[in-house]
Amino acid sequence: MENSLAPLQTTNVNPKWYLIDAKGKTLGRLATLIAILIRGKHKSVYTPYLNSGDHVIVINAKDICITGKKAKQKIYRRHSGRPGGLKIESFEKLQERIPERVLEKAVKGMLPKGPLGRSMYQNLKVYSGEDHPHQSQNPELLTNT
Repeated sequence: MENSLAPLQTTNVNPKWYLIDAKGKTLGRLATLIAILIRGKHKSVYTPYLNSGDHVIVINAKDICITGKKAKQKIYRRHSGRPGGLKIESFEKLQERIPERVLEKAVKGMLPKGPLGRSMYQNLKVYSGEDHPHQSQNPELLTNT
């Protein structure tokens, strides 16, 4: 007897590749769109417990925008694990030091926690400039984001 759930447990066989230009886009709105694409919620075959999402390439992460006074007020924390090892950094400083990290952290917070979310997060590729090494995947350009 064949297991009837076997076809459902396979992940996306032919995932699509999307290319998004982040120049001038708002951080939260862009992160929401990316999280939806990575999870696969835009597909009719969406299943919450499977990784059926697509791959997303983001270029020009250094030119991402935020609204209001968040450039100075928004802070990012990380901890080394040692006593007194808390490091606090504002959006401005993190944006000029590692521009990709801002978008990566925003999207990662919108994905499920645990092994499934970690496997989905691997489908996100963020680059601060125009160039990316994924030309052979023929990514589809998303313009109306």
